Amino acid sequence: MTAHLTRIKSRLAIHAHRKVWGLLEGEYAAIHVGRGIDFNDLREYVRGDDVKDIDWKASARSRQLLVKRYVAERKHTVLLCVSTGRSMAALNDAAVAKRELTVLVAGVIGYLAVQHGDLVALVHGDEERHHVERPAAGELHLERLLGTVHDAITPDGPHGDLPGLLRHVVRTVRRRTILVVVTDDVTLSDESTMLLRRLTAQHEVLFLTVGDLDPTQRSVADRRLVDVDADAEVPGWLRRDARLRAEFAALVDEEGQRMRRRLDQLGIAHELVRDHDSAITAVFRLLERHRHARRR
Repeated sequence: MTAHLTRIKSRLAIHAHRKVWGLLEGEYAAIHVGRGIDFNDLREYVRGDDVKDIDWKASARSRQLLVKRYVAERKHTVLLCVSTGRSMAALNDAAVAKRELTVLVAGVIGYLAVQHGDLVALVHGDEERHHVERPAAGELHLERLLGTVHDAITPDGPHGDLPGLLRHVVRTVRRRTILVVVTDDVTLSDESTMLLRRLTAQHEVLFLTVGDLDPTQRSVADRRLVDVDADAEVPGWLRRDARLRAEFAALVDEEGQRMRRRLDQLGIAHELVRDHDSAITAVFRLLERHRHARRR
């Protein structure tokens, strides 16, 4: 077993001491609702059958009510949609590399899918290019996808472009999927909101945000900080200014609330991940929120 998935499985095993292992399967399976879509055969209508299943043409030919029977849909496709712009190579508030958190949360959801025999695909990119990895099953395939995400995130790479990535999914992904968006964007533009609205009409959409570094925190006031996006050092005097700290904190909080409101309005379950210890719990909450949102 190769590196990324081994670390993820070890964290899941540690977490299982605090939560029953079966919860991993239960939470994941709970996001699927409804019946399969593959037609199997016809049978005679019996009291209690859904009238939507009646095949009216076949019933007219046979002069008795017939309903369609379906084969239960077993395999689903989980599409990991990961923003791999250069900002993902930075550290966050917990002094954790956002790249490592991205691989972890994508890996947890991917591993749950693999355990259920489902297919996992990947689309990732930045402002310059987008890449698609076709769906397949198995741990070796998932490990390759996680390695691809890890290697695509570099501090000298292109900037992130979430709207561009979502546009690419809208244009190229035709099959219904469980779409898991992983990004470090703290704002949601009007274009991204519109694209997510379109995607929710076709896919089951879940949204994970990898927490960023707040330069106004007193704990980093005396540290040398470099803005990865701008490739420039953040002046210390700016970070030590109490008024600027307060204004920046208020701005970040306002943007975060606006983003959460927009996702709530779209009916998209979302979670913020800040460190390794809380990442798996955040995935559980994400799946649980998605399940309840669908039942409303």
